[in-house]
Amino acid sequence: MKLFTFISLLISCCSFAQVANNNLEIAVNQTLDNWHKAAAEANFEVYFSYMTNEGVFIGTDPTENWQNEAFKSFSKPYFDNGKAWSFTMVQRNIYFSTDKKIAWFDELLSTQMKLCRGSGVLIKLKGKWKIAHYVLSITIPNENSAEVIKIKSIFDDDLVRRLK
Repeated sequence: MKLFTFISLLISCCSFAQVANNNLEIAVNQTLDNWHKAAAEANFEVYFSYMTNEGVFIGTDPTENWQNEAFKSFSKPYFDNGKAWSFTMVQRNIYFSTDKKIAWFDELLSTQMKLCRGSGVLIKLKGKWKIAHYVLSITIPNENSAEVIKIKSIFDDDLVRRLK
């Protein structure tokens, strides 16, 4: 009987942990989905409410390392014109720190640039998930890498010289 009670308790604990993890994953998914939706709807205030005050957005151009205020300034005209950007999640993986206060993720996105990869870090602040860091990358099939490298080599070489 004691063994049965122990096993039942163990199953209950495991089930509770799984439900808790599922709830965390649902909350992070909702945050990211709502963030992308706010951009698609050109809702500036809502979009930036999902980021921390110190949030960082790394864009696809090698010069795009936007700290929050600079990213707001850059983005505002797009939002004001009613045409920000539209990213639709195709696939997403989410991971959590052991204390469940930090989440990191990667996502495959359907965008106006075709498939892109997003990745980032969220932190839990006052009970809400906020995006602290986001990286957007254009995906390139391996068999097309040589063509892309050729196209971007002059720009990249010049930028490296300027940054040194």
